[in-house]
Amino acid sequence: MASRGVGRESKLPLLADSHSTIRSNDTEEYDHHETLSWKICSESKKLWHIVGPTIFSRLTSYSMVVVTQAFAGHLGDLQLAAISIAYNVILGFDFGLLLGMASALETLCGQAFGAKKYEMLGVYMQRSWIVLFICCILILPIFIFASPILKLLGQPSEVAELTGVVAMWIVPLHLSFAFVFPLQRFLQSQLKTAVLAWVSLVALVVHVIVSWLFVYGFKLGVIGTAVTLSFSWWVLAFGLLGYCVFGGCPLTWSGFTFQAFFGLWEFIKLSAASGVMVCLENWYYRVLILMAGNLKNAEVALDALSICMSINGWEMMIPLAFFGATGVRVANELGAGNGKGAKFAAIVSVATSTVIGFFFWLLIMIFNHNFALIFSSSQPILEMVDKLRVLLAFTILLNSIQPVLSGVAVGSGWQSYVAYINLACYYVIGVPLGIMLGWTFHQGVTGIWAGMIFGGTGVQTLILALITIRCDWEKEAEKAGMHVKKWASINQE
Repeated sequence: MASRGVGRESKLPLLADSHSTIRSNDTEEYDHHETLSWKICSESKKLWHIVGPTIFSRLTSYSMVVVTQAFAGHLGDLQLAAISIAYNVILGFDFGLLLGMASALETLCGQAFGAKKYEMLGVYMQRSWIVLFICCILILPIFIFASPILKLLGQPSEVAELTGVVAMWIVPLHLSFAFVFPLQRFLQSQLKTAVLAWVSLVALVVHVIVSWLFVYGFKLGVIGTAVTLSFSWWVLAFGLLGYCVFGGCPLTWSGFTFQAFFGLWEFIKLSAASGVMVCLENWYYRVLILMAGNLKNAEVALDALSICMSINGWEMMIPLAFFGATGVRVANELGAGNGKGAKFAAIVSVATSTVIGFFFWLLIMIFNHNFALIFSSSQPILEMVDKLRVLLAFTILLNSIQPVLSGVAVGSGWQSYVAYINLACYYVIGVPLGIMLGWTFHQGVTGIWAGMIFGGTGVQTLILALITIRCDWEKEAEKAGMHVKKWASINQE
């Protein structure tokens, strides 16, 4: 089957047009006779081939959430708090877990594609659908019992009640993650990123139109915003699936197969390690929102913090695109047996994302709290946002480095090690430091956030940087080759 796939390689426009891009094991690209600037340009071209469309895709997808929060914010402060907590806390719980579990495909599909084992990618994606959908079903009680859970965690009663109602209406959105995330990584691993951008754009346009119709036309209020978000994500899911099934991936998609039900335990173990690694990062800032809900004047603090998290999340789509692209580039190079190429791809990606992060750091510092007017015109909220903007700027800067280093870990298959690092940095150092600064030293939401960003994210970024610098990349390339053979043998059983 593999030989048949290689014979069909020339039929793929992407593979034909980017032959030199995909053949990452061409060692002449890293020959010492080439200048450093040429190497950087060559690697940057490969990187942006993935990053450009992926940034657009992620920005449009996240913009659907921002549009939803903007509609809710103009309905009232309570509605904004409810939709923000429903998305950032309730949905954020499984978003991080499922996103992380799907990132196992970046390791498996990326390395298999680099090794030209094209037929394995479709089977991997279908296994991911099965595992993630089962996980979605297991998580459903969090949505059903959202109100009592939030009250138990100290959230205001009115906010908790309305959030519970919203949570039930975003269950379809929750279920869509099981299909959208694997589809995105399946396409991204084989450099088919343009379709991600186009389908996401269509979903965003649909979302804006339907949001206006449901909120102002049908007068459905905050429920209308929740229903629209669910609807738009399923538009995204069916659009990507249609592309794959109807001829968009002739090498890597050969139809639905019972092979997807074999080797599930091995797949679950890697998916679980990936899920823990990513969700520990994703939940970290959800914890910040929950702790802010226990402060005095909680509604203002929550709204201001939610606005900052929305801005951070919007910009975060850029480093997350680098996270995915770095994972693909490193996995492709390791799968092709090119350790030097993997190392150079990691260096170029981290440097590029850091420069972009510094640019946004400057924008936040220059524009003060003016960006908050998109979400609210309440003066107390705007004043609170102005107090938090410095922390927001440094959060954006640090988050431009850390996800890219995590992408190196995903491409190399280090998920289980990074999970332990995340647990220690975020929840043993960051959260206790935030609690101490927030309550013991009476710094409120500013102290909580400062402790968590510098004590948790800062320390974790430093550790990941040291691991990446000290890595033996040739040995990692050998390991990747063994992993590809192992998974190929599972498929043949």
